[in-house]
Order: sequence, then structure tokens, then C-alpha cells
Amino acid sequence: MGAQWKAKGKAQAADAKGKLFGKLAKEIMVAARGGADPAANSRLRLVVEQARKASMPKDTLERAIKKGAGLSGESVSFERVIYEGFAPHRVPVMVECLTDNVNRTAPEMRVLFRKGQLGTSGSVSWDFDHVGMIEAEAATPGADPELAAIEAGAQDFEPGDDEGVTLFLTDPTDVDLVSRALPAQGFTVLSAKLGYKAKNPVNPADLSPEQQEEVEAFLAAIDANDDVQDMFVGLAG
Repeated sequence: MGAQWKAKGKAQAADAKGKLFGKLAKEIMVAARGGADPAANSRLRLVVEQARKASMPKDTLERAIKKGAGLSGESVSFERVIYEGFAPHRVPVMVECLTDNVNRTAPEMRVLFRKGQLGTSGSVSWDFDHVGMIEAEAATPGADPELAAIEAGAQDFEPGDDEGVTLFLTDPTDVDLVSRALPAQGFTVLSAKLGYKAKNPVNPADLSPEQQEEVEAFLAAIDANDDVQDMFVGLAG
């Protein structure tokens, strides 16, 4: 039985890594539209660095760049679409999709939101700030996130989801600038992206354990959709 559980765990880890590589490949293809050279394309450079940190195979990375830049002879076109609404118990959520077929994605999102509420454009986004999000970890002992945020030009910072990781928040136009400045302040950048931060997040303590489980199940179902690239949830903590 132990061997079976071990095999199951390995399969789940492989699935998770495959899903991550798929999302990164899409981001690379979209970013590469602005040019195949990461040195001259800041958006592409950020995603490529994230892909390398995730140990994406070099040939997979290069293939995604060529495909997105139109250098492979293959036609690829992804559209970024945002769906706004509420998870159960009025938890606001914004779902970012990268899709090659909106006519497929839209009805899938409507079905997934049945246990919550799918809103119209602007119905939820007004309660979110559009920001740059940079996850970084201290590379030198005693590195001060507050000082690093000031020196690097970030607007704010907060503890990340993982222990030892700090989330630096920036103006959307300053993501690349701050990402380049953080290493000099003793921080290694793990990821950098544009996202949405809730202005008035729901406190999980206000939800019962059963309600929290309903919210988690709803979010997990959405995250499992192949077209979903990212989710931004209005939950505190």
C-alpha cells in the first residue's frame, strides 16, 4: 500500500509540474510576440527567468519563444480574458485565462461559477488594485524587506505564502525595474507578474469551517481548468 501511495504522490507532483510548465509556456508565447530576445523584451525576460527557476527544460522554453515570436512556422494565438465574480459566501475572485478559443472557455467558466456568481466586467475589479507582484527571498542574512522595498522602488511589501518569501508590490509599470533592483538589496527574485490585490478582502475567520471548505473546493475546480492562468482571490491572509 505504501508503494501505491508513493506512486500516486509522484504522479500528482508530475501533473502539477506539467500544469506549471503549460502555464509558463503560454505566458512565454504571449510575451514573445514583442520580440524573441529576452534582453530586449522585459516582459519575456521576467517569464523566462521564472521558467528557468521552475526547471523548465531548455528545449521546451526555446520552442515556446520561437512559436510565440512566429519563428517556428506554427500559428499560435492566445487571448487574455478576465472573468470576475464571487466564490461561495461572497468571496470576490478574478480569474485570468489565456485561451485559444473564447467560445470554449466562456461556457466552461459559466458552469464553474454556478456554485458562486459570475459577474459582468467591472462588477468585482473595482474592489481590486492592479499591481505588480514580485516574490523574492532573502539571499543574504539580515536582509531587510522594508529597506529593500524603499531602495528598490516598491510601493509596499508583505510576507508571502511561503516562509522566508516576501511579496513586493509595485506600480504595474515598475515590475521590471524593481525586479532588477532587488538583488542589490539582498533578495533573490522568484517570480514577477502583474496581478490584482483585493482592497477589502474577506476575513477567513468570518467563515465557518464548512464555508471555508466550500470556497476552497470552488477555487480548486476553477484552477483545474486548462485555460485558467491565474486567480486573484479576495481573502485576507
